[in-house]
Amino acid sequence: MEFWFTEDQSKDLRIGCRILETIHSETTPFQKLAVINTAQFGRMLVLDNVIQTTVKDEFVYHEMIAHVALNTHPNPKKVLIIGGGDGGVVREVVKHTGVEKVVHVEIDGRVIEVSKKYLPEISCALDNPRVEVIIDDGIKHVQEYKDTYDVIIIDSTDPVGPAVGLFSAEFYRSVSEALTQDGLFVAQTESPFYNEELITRIQKDVADIFPVTSLYLACVPTYPGGLWSFTIGSKIYDPQKADTTRFSELATRYYSPVVHKASFVLPPFVQNLLK
Repeated sequence: MEFWFTEDQSKDLRIGCRILETIHSETTPFQKLAVINTAQFGRMLVLDNVIQTTVKDEFVYHEMIAHVALNTHPNPKKVLIIGGGDGGVVREVVKHTGVEKVVHVEIDGRVIEVSKKYLPEISCALDNPRVEVIIDDGIKHVQEYKDTYDVIIIDSTDPVGPAVGLFSAEFYRSVSEALTQDGLFVAQTESPFYNEELITRIQKDVADIFPVTSLYLACVPTYPGGLWSFTIGSKIYDPQKADTTRFSELATRYYSPVVHKASFVLPPFVQNLLK
């Protein structure tokens, strides 16, 4: 007998993965949380029946949401990560030796604890001495800390439930206030195939607040459509004009200086979302 996990990636699209075993399952105060072992992608973190990350393809997402922003800023010292309880973004950020402090704010502490136990290759930097983990609401955190962070990375779940507020113009204004005078932020902004209206709205909202706004892409097989978007809002620095000759060598599998530049080359159908 075969067992399958299925995710409704849209109202008209469903993806299925054959399950080898269910490693962990619980209901936290915020969501349903599970770690399953799949034949195709290995161990997979699932929240409310939606794929968050897998040991097979996580490196693409985590490298691209972290290094594009950190290499755009010439000297990031203090970095805030909102969400991403699996710890993958933290792992990538601490690869930058110039970063002195990483504040990781996650609303659901159980995601962190479960990831530490069952996804050690992803969560391995959560105990790094430069990292401070805070179990709290990221929206509340940015409202309380002004002119504090050089880079803010918003590693949110899909725009439903607790994450809805992380996709609002009001939140982006709070992010701007939490950044230093030359700060920038990056957020995952969903699929250009299935979330067209969301991307268009976010681009407008961010452009109304930040002088520099850019969208870039990466290929993440387990996310809807396989093509994923990220949005940068910057007070000064343009990620498309970043000097790649100064980039430090990083242990990466997807990101590189060439990929940094190429990720901003958008197909016409994506460019049309930005008009």
